[in-house]
Amino acid sequence: MKTAVIETNFAGLPLRQRGKVRDIYDLGDNLLMIATDRISAFDVVMPDPVPDKGKVLTQISLFWFDAMKDMVANHILSSNVDVYPEACIPYADDLRGRSMLVKKASPLPVECVVRGYLSGSGWKSYRQTRTLCGIRLPDGLVESDRLPEPIFTPSTKAEMGLHDENIDFEQTVKLIGRPLAEQVKALSLAIYRKGVEIADSKGIIIADTKFEFGLLNNELILIDEVLTPDSSRFWPKATYQPGGSQESFDKQFVRDYLLSIQWDQKPPAPRLPEYVIEGTRKKYLEALDLLAGPGYAVN
Repeated sequence: MKTAVIETNFAGLPLRQRGKVRDIYDLGDNLLMIATDRISAFDVVMPDPVPDKGKVLTQISLFWFDAMKDMVANHILSSNVDVYPEACIPYADDLRGRSMLVKKASPLPVECVVRGYLSGSGWKSYRQTRTLCGIRLPDGLVESDRLPEPIFTPSTKAEMGLHDENIDFEQTVKLIGRPLAEQVKALSLAIYRKGVEIADSKGIIIADTKFEFGLLNNELILIDEVLTPDSSRFWPKATYQPGGSQESFDKQFVRDYLLSIQWDQKPPAPRLPEYVIEGTRKKYLEALDLLAGPGYAVN
């Protein structure tokens, strides 16, 4: 199996943050974001990486940032390692294909989740209360049903190892103010709808997703990653059948394995079998190929 990048340690570059997947270095006015091959499930980082995963995430994000640029500005400066600052040159081979040089923005303290289908924690909430983040849903829905229309269901941003918590819109207003809350809600729904339309033409259903926004010079911009298999549920359109869980192009393959062994979803995470690692890798690569085509291939 190909060698995976579990973490980076670049001498001379100040490490700002090591997240669940990304290593972020501070370059003054800008940031260097590297998508490693770490994979998390239930907000816990697994001990085994998935080779090429970071490259897939980066290439899919670049595809979507470009597709959405007329709708919302983003933080991308370049993904071409050859024009990165001189301090990055010694690490060019490690950075190629899995990194982005981005503007430094102030992230909003909410995850902007949009759901078009009933799955995951949304399905769990619906079964208990027929509501989701304070939104009343119709009776009689089944798991993986398409919702009458996409809904904005924000959540908190938890520290690594802790779980994000769903919040309602008024709680979002308390966190960031009503004008900004209204703006991110409208933008999130618009980006999701455009993404759904594009993905549908490629044979992929985007069941739900989460966006991150930041402020740069008082302008709201799209940051982090966009409509990737890490931040979204991708289902094959050809096999979609409401009434249960779906085949997927995302890390649901890992989640299903972890559920099958009845892991308590608390650190430390169990080791992943080889077939789960390789199966997940193939699903990520297939998603990239379907969505973006050869122009965004992983080398």
